[in-house]
Amino acid sequence: MTIQEGNKAPIFNLPASNGETISLDQYKGQYVILYFYPKDNTPGCTKEACQFRDDFNTYKKKNCIILGISKDSIDSHKKFIEKQNLPFLLLSDPNNEVCELYSVWKEKMNYGKKYMGIERTTFIIDPNGNIQKIFKKVKVDGHSNNILENIS
Repeated sequence: MTIQEGNKAPIFNLPASNGETISLDQYKGQYVILYFYPKDNTPGCTKEACQFRDDFNTYKKKNCIILGISKDSIDSHKKFIEKQNLPFLLLSDPNNEVCELYSVWKEKMNYGKKYMGIERTTFIIDPNGNIQKIFKKVKVDGHSNNILENIS
């Protein structure tokens, strides 16, 4: 299944940094900013998470929840949250199930080597559970502002 704007967002259950299992459908009635990122505590991922952190109150005013997903362990997520003072949950997808469901598990290239990894992607999911907007191959600078401009 190809994921497209206007589609129903695929429902999932994943372990979260707060020790709970989070299901996407528990956020019906709110916007969900679902962002997939490669790795905790790396420069681009830290910058992206900190932009969301810095704009967190604006997201709250717009009835938005922010959820970050990577393959990292819950322990890694907890350390990342603590170090960067992140006010939102990070979810662990160690088997790439949700990454594949959302078509963000891709072949990538680094220094001429091909490998599989998460393509930095953000989904705006509307209060009815539909994908309102997809940001693929995200460039971190200004990304949070770009998302805020696209929340209706």
